[in-house]
Amino acid sequence: MRIKPVIYFCVLTILLLFAQAAYAQKSKSLATEDKIRTYVTDKTGTLTSTQIQSLETKLSNFDKETSTQVVVWMIPTLDGGSLEDKSYEIAEQNGIGQKGKNNGVLLFIAKDDRKLRIEVGYGLEGALTDALSSQIIRKEITPSFKKGNYYEGILAGVDAIMKATKGEYTADKKEDDGIDGSSICCIPIPALIFFVIFFFIFFLPIIRRIFGGSKSKSSNWWWTGGSGSGWSSGSSGSSWSGGGFSGGGGSFGGGGSSGSW
Repeated sequence: MRIKPVIYFCVLTILLLFAQAAYAQKSKSLATEDKIRTYVTDKTGTLTSTQIQSLETKLSNFDKETSTQVVVWMIPTLDGGSLEDKSYEIAEQNGIGQKGKNNGVLLFIAKDDRKLRIEVGYGLEGALTDALSSQIIRKEITPSFKKGNYYEGILAGVDAIMKATKGEYTADKKEDDGIDGSSICCIPIPALIFFVIFFFIFFLPIIRRIFGGSKSKSSNWWWTGGSGSGWSSGSSGSSWSGGGFSGGGGSFGGGGSSGSW
């Protein structure tokens, strides 16, 4: 007995709903602990209030001028967790960058683990490539970190990131065709779900015709079930008020680079 393709579609839909609900629950549990409230968050007590304010002003002004949001997040340790997973979760659930533009960047630092990562939003992956992110980490940030000069390293990294997103900072020619071994690109759950949905939406009609299935209007709801990214968080725009930060709903796909010192 042959099972019609529409049944496969229904089963897949149910599985996707469960997956999205599980991911949403995970994001909800992380929202309070890792909520970004300022452009610069230092949970290690390394930076002085003057240094933090200087970086806050720079990043806030850059946000106002370009709508690109660059955020610095420094913690003591990952407690054995994955640098890439944690960086992605914080960037995605806080909606760094603007919805539609996806122009957010997170400079994530685990000080005691001596690890860091530049997490890049979808919309900036062409300007701030994996290779360029790796170069910024190795040439602009880690040299200062190795000397214990964390503010200088963060400042140099932030400046390079801002220049790169404006096309003013370019990678070495020898690095244009590849990325450093420290760069790890992961495929997050939202991206995986998106590609599965995309595949079935566009190829299901073809499968129906191949198996001789009849036309059905039952799947039309999929096209009108909403708009925008179902996994983005944050408000519709960014704001700055006395050191405040508000994500604009930007999305991330695992682009960027990781490093250590």
